[in-house]
Amino acid sequence: MTLPEKAVPDVDGGRRLVIGVGNVYRCDDAVGVVVARRLRNRCRGVCVAEASGEGASLMALWRAEDDVVIVDAVRSGASAGVVHRLDAHVEPIPSAFFNYSTHAFSVAEAIEMARVLGTLPRALVVYGIEGSRFEAGDVMSSAVSGVVDDVVERIAGEFAFSASER
Repeated sequence: MTLPEKAVPDVDGGRRLVIGVGNVYRCDDAVGVVVARRLRNRCRGVCVAEASGEGASLMALWRAEDDVVIVDAVRSGASAGVVHRLDAHVEPIPSAFFNYSTHAFSVAEAIEMARVLGTLPRALVVYGIEGSRFEAGDVMSSAVSGVVDDVVERIAGEFAFSASER
């Protein structure tokens, strides 16, 4: 896990964080980290962190943040490259999405635990990018790498919209 740089408030004083979850040595599992790294260079005022996906660490990362986006590879049975956008304040996050995780307490469980504890950030959105290859290796499938720029643009636009609407 890499800690986010010091949070920079947006126009209303809120703090924004993107957490890229994954392992860059497990093919499509790298997509969350890749998106986060691209956002780090693109979005001023947004903190970026990289995490393995272990739930307690995720909860610690977002503890002091207002607006959080988590990006991770998922496996739901949809075609590789499909992008799921889930708002944690609107719907529960399906734990089956993260069924290949090596952590018993993963992204979905961390979000649902925070919901029960009343510690969800003001906004928490998960971008789940459907993966197909999770074996050892450092090359993402073309279907997954092909949606990275789109997801970066969607997240950047979401933060720009949320800051201007407050």
